[in-house]
Amino acid sequence: MSGFADEAADGLEGQIGATRALGWSCIEARSIGGVNIHDLPDRDFDAVRRTLDEAGMRVNCFGSTIANWSKSVDEPFAGTLEVVERAIRRMRALDVPLVRIMSYAILLDAAGRALPDQKKEERFRRLREICNRFLDAGITPVHENCMNFGGMSWEHSLEMLAAVPGLQLVFDTGNPGITPDFRRPFPYPNQDVMECYAHLRAHVAHVHIKDGVRDPATGKERYFFPDEGRCQVAAIVRELLRSGYDGDFSIEPHMAVVFHDAGVSSPERLRFDNYVEYGRRFQRMLDAAVLETGGRT
Repeated sequence: MSGFADEAADGLEGQIGATRALGWSCIEARSIGGVNIHDLPDRDFDAVRRTLDEAGMRVNCFGSTIANWSKSVDEPFAGTLEVVERAIRRMRALDVPLVRIMSYAILLDAAGRALPDQKKEERFRRLREICNRFLDAGITPVHENCMNFGGMSWEHSLEMLAAVPGLQLVFDTGNPGITPDFRRPFPYPNQDVMECYAHLRAHVAHVHIKDGVRDPATGKERYFFPDEGRCQVAAIVRELLRSGYDGDFSIEPHMAVVFHDAGVSSPERLRFDNYVEYGRRFQRMLDAAVLETGGRT
C-alpha cells in the first residue's frame, strides 16, 4: 500500500505523517514542495533522501512528469532525456523499482477533437529511447492510462505496447471514467472501465486507486471515495486478486486536491484528513476483497 502523498501535504514531513497515520511505509513520490522529485535541486533531493531514511520510509514508484499530458511530442527531446537521466540517478539512490511515465499530450483541434495525425511513430521512437534507458538501469517503466496518447483507449494502449518493448502499465481505476474514448464519435463518451481492464490486465504491473466521473457534455470531473463513483473499484480489485496480481496499490484521491488543476485545493488539514480517510476506506475494501477471493496483501 502506498499513495501520492502530495495530495495529503505539500511538504515531506506532512506526507510522511499521513503515510504513518495509515500504518504504511511506502510513498509514491511525485511533488515535494510543489516540485516533482526528479526536478528538485540536488541539495533539496539529498535532504529528502535523508529524511526518508530517518523516517524508515521507502519510495515504491516515481510519479514522474516524463512525457505526460502537459508535454508536447514536438518539444525538444534532449530536455526529456536530461530528466530521464536525473530520475535514474535519484531512483538508484532511493532503490526505487518503478517509474510512471506517459506518452505525450493528445493533439487536439480547437473544438477538442483528436487530430487524425497523432505523430505515433515519433511518440513511439521517443518512448523506446526513454524505456531503454530505464530498463538498462534495472528500472521498470509503467505507462499510466491518463490523458495522453496511450490513454486514448485500450486499443491505443495495446498499439503503444506493441511498439515499445519492455514498457508495462500502471492501471488507474478512475481514469477511464474521466477520459474520453477517442475511438467513438465526437463528443467522446467516457471509456468503459471494465472493458479497459479486461483488455489491459495482462500488462498491468502497478495499480492506482481513484474513482471519478466526467460529464462528456461539459468536461467537468468529479471524484469520490473508492467505489462511491462509477468506476467499479471493488470489482477491479477482486478481479486483480483472482488473477494473481501481486503488485502494489497506490491511492490517488483527487478529492481535496487535483495535481493537474491548481484551482482545486483545500485547507491543509482537510487535505490531510481526506487522504487518510481515503486510505482507510480503501484498506477496508482491499481486506474484504482478500477474504472474498482468497488473495493476499
